[in-house]
Amino acid sequence: MIRLALLAGAMLAASPLAAQDHAAHGEKPAAQSEADHCAMGHLPPEQCPRKDDPKEGVSKTGMDHGSHGGMSDKSAPGAAPEDAVPARALEGPRHAADAIWGRKAMEPSRAQLARENGGMTTGMILVERLEARIAADGGEDGYLWDAQGWYGGDINRFVFKTEGEGGFGSELEDAEIQALYSRAIGPFFDLQAGVRFDPEPDNLTHLVLGVQALAPYMFHVDGAIFLSDRGDLTGRIEAEYDQKITQRLILQPRIEAAFAAQDVPDREIGAGITKVEPGLRLRYEIAPEFAPYVGFEYEAKLGETADIARAAGESPDGLKAVLGLRIWF
Repeated sequence: MIRLALLAGAMLAASPLAAQDHAAHGEKPAAQSEADHCAMGHLPPEQCPRKDDPKEGVSKTGMDHGSHGGMSDKSAPGAAPEDAVPARALEGPRHAADAIWGRKAMEPSRAQLARENGGMTTGMILVERLEARIAADGGEDGYLWDAQGWYGGDINRFVFKTEGEGGFGSELEDAEIQALYSRAIGPFFDLQAGVRFDPEPDNLTHLVLGVQALAPYMFHVDGAIFLSDRGDLTGRIEAEYDQKITQRLILQPRIEAAFAAQDVPDREIGAGITKVEPGLRLRYEIAPEFAPYVGFEYEAKLGETADIARAAGESPDGLKAVLGLRIWF
């Protein structure tokens, strides 16, 4: 009896499988479409329909490519670049809103926009170097200042510069004051022109033509030529670079060179490159506006200027340690 029951259960479980419809198994598979054969590479390209025929709008594969007809092939020779500006974009009035609201109604808005995008008048005073200089070779110790300020906009400015030096317990050796008009001739270059007055060592006035710039690789450059009221032509160029060690600790290499087109006996200067002053300063910014520093500077007179110094019993070169302060406001 148990065997009969098991046999009956097996027959009932097999009956649904036997009842499945296998009539379609004997039919031939449906023929693949022409597009399918093209996609699989079974047909040569000349027998395959175009996938994006702009005349048909809808390709034979069923995809809508009608809108692709207006697109240009950027890889084709002579194709316009992606950022090409159509000529019609430059047509029309300079201020299109004037045609609707009127020029007088729009002028206050344009003036406000100019102020908010660089048209403001601002100013700054920077004391780049205010330092004590200690001679390493037992020479005379002294002091030095180098400062500048400006007032104006991004394009036109009034610039004021002053620098000088002297010895502790002695008279002021050199001092100069410059008043300049500065005009931006590039994003990082300013052309400057004006006058320079030297109260020491003698009252002398110069015409000034120079350039102040942030050169490539973040070098700060300041150069100028000077024509004195006695006809002497001299020049000076300075360059410095701020290398951040940390956010507050900054190492600044600096070099200054001076030259003269002719001998200037009153100032003990010979023609050619008169001196060069390379130096290195390490400053710590307690605040961005207040940074003490230490360093050293080597000063060397060259050429005929060095010969004049030797003839006067002076050393043409020397090394000095510096201790100073850089501030701006």
